[in-house]
Amino acid sequence: MSASCSAPPEAERIGARRVFVTSTRSLAQKENGPLQRMEKALGTRHVGTYSTIRSHSPREDVVAGANAAREAKADLLVAVGGGSVIDATKGMLLCLWAGLDSSEAMEPYCLGFERNKYKDMTLPADPIRMIAVSTTLSASEFTENAGITQSATNTKQSFRHRLFAPRTVVLDPESTLDTPDWLLFCTGIRSVDHAVENYCNAKANLATEALSLQGLELLHRALPAIKKSPRDLAPRLEAQIGMWQAIAPSAAGVPTGASHGIGYALGATFGVAHGHTSCVMLHAVLKWNAAVNAERQKALSEVMGEAGRPASDLVRELVASLDQPTTLRAVGIKRENLDEIARRALSYQPVQLNPRPIKTADDVKEILELAW
Repeated sequence: MSASCSAPPEAERIGARRVFVTSTRSLAQKENGPLQRMEKALGTRHVGTYSTIRSHSPREDVVAGANAAREAKADLLVAVGGGSVIDATKGMLLCLWAGLDSSEAMEPYCLGFERNKYKDMTLPADPIRMIAVSTTLSASEFTENAGITQSATNTKQSFRHRLFAPRTVVLDPESTLDTPDWLLFCTGIRSVDHAVENYCNAKANLATEALSLQGLELLHRALPAIKKSPRDLAPRLEAQIGMWQAIAPSAAGVPTGASHGIGYALGATFGVAHGHTSCVMLHAVLKWNAAVNAERQKALSEVMGEAGRPASDLVRELVASLDQPTTLRAVGIKRENLDEIARRALSYQPVQLNPRPIKTADDVKEILELAW
């Protein structure tokens, strides 16, 4: 069943009568894309759309979307798009629950990476929730966390509440057909990053390791298959299942590492696309970490089909085979930017929780040089 067929029955099951849709300008410009099909399928339940959410979910877009949904008297949000749309929609929920109507008003709710800091936050009696229809492979729809950019400081910030997790996630491979290849593939590598960094983290356990490895295996197989047969829905669905499995350990509390943390600095400060940060950093982080966990990385190589080769090489080759960037230079980073990236990255908790301890900005720069 397609996303446009699934969402209206879900809205009815939930009891929603005024459904507000969120998306991006690129999807709004389609003639009969997933956004337009969703609006049409919702019929009289559809009370409005906010479709100008930008990459990295700026606070300004979150507040503007929430204000529009509030004016429309929405009782359910439906996010149609990738990770930026889904994260922004989670932020909109916070604004609607707490009556926030400015970027500044969001500041007290910024949680860093602490879990449950505001678990006792007072909510309305019937708090508005969301449904997610993902058009990429970033997997934000499976978590309770929203990564929002503070534009004033160009910093990625975390907002978290258990009810940010969508009530329903619709995995519809047809909804990915209008997604540009570069975006689908780089967000697929983002999910590879989830699998790899969760597996390598010290908090991984028997329950999470199998999910990480299965997710990696599915993604490693499905992404090249999508490139080979772009209209075939089967590998797209396999990739969606893979991203779901890859993100499950993160959703359960297993941290990521330096690839994610450095990626926050690259994205929020230098505008590098979310998935491209993983394309250029994951292989470099794996190579740097091999000094302490090369033996563990062998399991990654095994599920990627070449047990005798370094995981860093296999990841880099996968990225290159999808025509995605593998160096910082390829995403517009200049050598004179490296010091600032290293300084900013050091403040992000995933960098601090990297398997090989990172204690100084010089340590980060060693990784950046590998990615250069």
